[in-house]
Amino acid sequence: MTEQAAAPLQPRSMGTSTIRLDGRLKVSGAAPYAVEHPADAPPLHAWLVQSTVARGRVSALDAQQALAHPGVVSVLDHTNAPRLEDTSNGELAILQDARVGFRGQIVAVVLAETLETAREGAALVRVTYQAEEHAAELRVDNATYRPDSVNPDMDTDTDEGDVEAALAGADVVVDETYRTPYEHNSPMEPHALVATWDDAGEGTVLDLVDSTQGVHGVVSALAPMLGLEPGQVRVRAPHVGGGFGSKGEPHSHEMAAALAARTTGGRPVSLAVTRQQMFALTGYRTATISRFRLGARSDGTLLAIDHQVFEQTSAIREYAEQTASPTRMMYAAPDRRTSHRLAVLDVAVPSWMRAPGEMPGMFAHETAMDELAVACGVDPIVLRELNEPATDPETGKPFNNRRLLDCLHRGAQRFGWSGRPAGARASADGEWWVGTGVASATYPMMVQPGNSARVRSLDGGRYSVAIGAVDIGTGAWTVLTQIAADALDVDPAAIELEIGDSSLPAATVAGGSSGTSSWGGAIVAASQLFRNDHGDSPDPGVETTASAAEDPVAEEYALHSFGAVFAEARVHRYTGEVRVPRLLGVYSVGRVINPLTARSQFLGGLTMGLSAALFEESYRDARFGHIVTQDLATYHVATHADVTGVEAEWLDEEDYVATPMGSRGIGEIGIVGTSAAVANATYHATGLRVRELPLTADRFLP
Repeated sequence: MTEQAAAPLQPRSMGTSTIRLDGRLKVSGAAPYAVEHPADAPPLHAWLVQSTVARGRVSALDAQQALAHPGVVSVLDHTNAPRLEDTSNGELAILQDARVGFRGQIVAVVLAETLETAREGAALVRVTYQAEEHAAELRVDNATYRPDSVNPDMDTDTDEGDVEAALAGADVVVDETYRTPYEHNSPMEPHALVATWDDAGEGTVLDLVDSTQGVHGVVSALAPMLGLEPGQVRVRAPHVGGGFGSKGEPHSHEMAAALAARTTGGRPVSLAVTRQQMFALTGYRTATISRFRLGARSDGTLLAIDHQVFEQTSAIREYAEQTASPTRMMYAAPDRRTSHRLAVLDVAVPSWMRAPGEMPGMFAHETAMDELAVACGVDPIVLRELNEPATDPETGKPFNNRRLLDCLHRGAQRFGWSGRPAGARASADGEWWVGTGVASATYPMMVQPGNSARVRSLDGGRYSVAIGAVDIGTGAWTVLTQIAADALDVDPAAIELEIGDSSLPAATVAGGSSGTSSWGGAIVAASQLFRNDHGDSPDPGVETTASAAEDPVAEEYALHSFGAVFAEARVHRYTGEVRVPRLLGVYSVGRVINPLTARSQFLGGLTMGLSAALFEESYRDARFGHIVTQDLATYHVATHADVTGVEAEWLDEEDYVATPMGSRGIGEIGIVGTSAAVANATYHATGLRVRELPLTADRFLP
């Protein structure tokens, strides 16, 4: 495989609103999702038995009644499950011993001829526990553990200047605490897979059709634990019904299916995690507590920023969310300090959820900025103008394309910001207080290493383009086809795209808003090398595989995307009900490759931010260690009636320092800042400052 420096790509298909290539399959029901994928033999159905204590040991497990139930084939537990070669990943090393690390942990797997029989069999498994004292409550006083780094590999703490002295000398100080709750990703398609184990021949031993955001990531995680070479595991994910980060890395249900398949003599195992089980097993956003201190001159010019984050991790496997990371680069201040401390709890492992770190961190930061604007008597947009940095405050590097102020000004023009009353509780419509708010958004531009693509010429001027990327519903099937078409200088109809299979060239996860940038760069590199080697009219059957070489110019700049979110909130003066009739996001993200799919991404992010602002909260009962709100009836998400006037637009630009396509990432920036904009609007409407999500009605009542 060759590394190729990818030259800037001239757009022809890129920038046009191409209809999703997989759209017809999906709306007609013909797109097979994980457990709908046809298997070579009728699968056995798996049902998970979960622990009912938060910490302790399984002292006895009686499966006799389950095994006697008609249709039940077997029950796996820690006494009879296949042994793993590597148990260092505490989340994936299931059924290896009697230890229980959190409530909801998998303690047995029932295999049966039908899904209903498997469920009935699981209810007949009798498990006895030796319970131990557990800890499951996040507090500031127990969040004392300092991790070595925070996700993905950022510094845990930063300290520039003398923050305490700057705060002591400031004219105005904001010193408040902001909280965000546990949240669950809740994609429409639950986590699910079909696993087949066949070690009779050569080649693939374990075959998984999985609902995952990264097929190669599943291989690299599971293969060594199972004692297999990477080439012996094949993972396919042709269509995925959403993930929002929760499918970005394997969870214990995937190992459960793999272990179960190893015991069936080659018969496939189908496992679909129920909606209730997802609240314990498939990741979630940690709750966060942010103490935020801003010191400023009387005109609003920042002198000091201090962001102390308290959050949680799991005792069985560490995960540290990078909540203070955007604070380090967002605004200019001579003295700055950030820190992260974790409470190590007997709970399920937290994981990625759309804009991990940036979403809760920017809620705290942008709400604090609004409080500073009020305290200084300065318009919130003017405050951000005053504190616009000339270079990246964290690294000192110049920004390649920082257009935050352009987003703020364009959004203010569209939103009618100039007519906004200066004071709070100044506008009413009948029984509703009406207010508006603004918040900034940002997300780092990331290109992940380790991606490669293959280009092969076909008959009739057509090309096969292959990369092991995954489309999780964001439009990768379409935009990668557009990129390949422009790189090969053909119409998109001449491209046959292959993705979603670990047997294809390596691709990183669909996460971090890095998918299109990382995969697209590899496709451009392979296409340009192919044309250099074989010309524009190659013989059928020749091929080239390449990866994009690192661009040293990109290392000279701080690469980020920016945006501005405007919200109108209406709060009922007697009931406290909050409604958001208008929500606008304006973004600077480089070239938008497909405006049609991009608009869906931005609106989806804004809607998810609105949902977090008003509704989403997973409640953990610390007495028992589990999430109580285990379904979409009690874990509320925004519905059509809640999403009325959501709009998004972007600046016309391209960024060839970031990628040869001129694009940056768009998947996650839409949720960043949105909750803060809504919270700031509710303050403007009512004069009540709520510093904790979600903004439920009770918080606005006397």
